[in-house]
Amino acid sequence: MLSREDFLSLNFVKKEDFTGSYQGMRFMLHQETVGEEKKLKVYIWSEPFGFEATPDEEKISELFEFSEEGLGQAIDWMNENYESIRYKKQPT
Repeated sequence: MLSREDFLSLNFVKKEDFTGSYQGMRFMLHQETVGEEKKLKVYIWSEPFGFEATPDEEKISELFEFSEEGLGQAIDWMNENYESIRYKKQPT
């Protein structure tokens, strides 16, 4: 399972996207502006390809508050969706 220690500070995400992987699941944390509010947008998808090489329909995403609490919720969400992403059929 992913934990808070697996992620850099949110200050990093303010400057650039944070990407990583965990046992068959890839993820990206991105700062997005919705109206006047900063949000944490999290994408997850199945390996083996990176974000740009993976079709959008094979990614799932969710918005969270751009805060430590929001990051904690995002990590919980990634862990909840891990099994369904990890076992998606790999492209041939």
